Amino acid sequence: MRFLVIALVSGFVGVHVVSNIRDRAGLVRAGALVSAANLLVIALMHGVSAGDSQSDLTVGLAWGLIGGFTSALLFAAFATMLERPFGVTTHLTLLELSDPNKPLLKRLAMEAPGTYAHSIVVGNLAEAAAEAIGADPLFSRVSSYYHDIGKMFRPQFFVENQQRENVHDRMSPSLSRLVVTAHVKDGVGLALRHRLPPPIIDIIKEHHGTCLIRYFYHQAMTSGEPDAPALEYQFRYEGPRPRTKEAGIIMLADAAEASSRTLEKPTPGRIRELIERIVRERLADGQLDDCELTFKDLEKVIASFTRSLTGMLHARIEYPAVLTGQERKLATNGSTHQEPAGAGRPRADLPLPAPSSGPDVVHS
Repeated sequence: MRFLVIALVSGFVGVHVVSNIRDRAGLVRAGALVSAANLLVIALMHGVSAGDSQSDLTVGLAWGLIGGFTSALLFAAFATMLERPFGVTTHLTLLELSDPNKPLLKRLAMEAPGTYAHSIVVGNLAEAAAEAIGADPLFSRVSSYYHDIGKMFRPQFFVENQQRENVHDRMSPSLSRLVVTAHVKDGVGLALRHRLPPPIIDIIKEHHGTCLIRYFYHQAMTSGEPDAPALEYQFRYEGPRPRTKEAGIIMLADAAEASSRTLEKPTPGRIRELIERIVRERLADGQLDDCELTFKDLEKVIASFTRSLTGMLHARIEYPAVLTGQERKLATNGSTHQEPAGAGRPRADLPLPAPSSGPDVVHS
């Protein structure tokens, strides 16, 4: 009976303490807590048992101490091998996947830098919101890093990676819709090839749900494309809709981060108004019906997004120009009268000044 009690208590404590391991120190802490639980139960069992000698207690305490740390080491060794057969994703795996040097993230940063920067910000938003409502912050952040990996196949078709023209201006709305929605399938295929955990693959599928691609749908209706209003479903993502709290948070964080870039004066009031509008639209469209987010959770998510985006999009003061010593010397030795704005740019109808015979001087 004593071995059964010790095993049960040690097992329950071990399951609890390893669930939130995020670093090597956490692994040592888990071993220490399991050992402490073993020592406590062994001492209690010795106190209620008759006929145990002091040497029996000493041997039991020694084995309890060794067993606690050994079980933590065995967990670290076997967790990776047991994750895939049992469909479990531990925080140790998530920490490994959050490394920027992982092949997928490194490739995303090189081929689609705008999408990579967007994913990092979405991860920060999702992590803070998940912590506010009691969801899994680490999973929310790491999943956000990978939610748009499908965009690296055609990065120039997404606005965050465009530097010159918008290629969609030369395409029909239907063709643009096909290209944009394809990044979800491309991301799932890429995740399967790189053996990402199934929960992260689910996030890739669900982060747009069955949302309407409003921009191209509006273009199709205004451009006279045949049957566009009747074929609204063709301008929607295939889904499925978010089925977990983390998936719902990432959907909202993705939309909030992208929409916040359009604000000219991102004050806290305007940012909160934008986020509330996004949440209302997703609720009205039924995108959050399958996840476990409550109205109370959504209020906390809105407040968290507002705080995070206000800190990221805060206004900056314009610093006055400060001349270096060499620049002040050149300004003093040059013309004493104040030149009008734009005088540094020569006009086409005026001759250029003759080159100076002295050392090279930049004429202002």
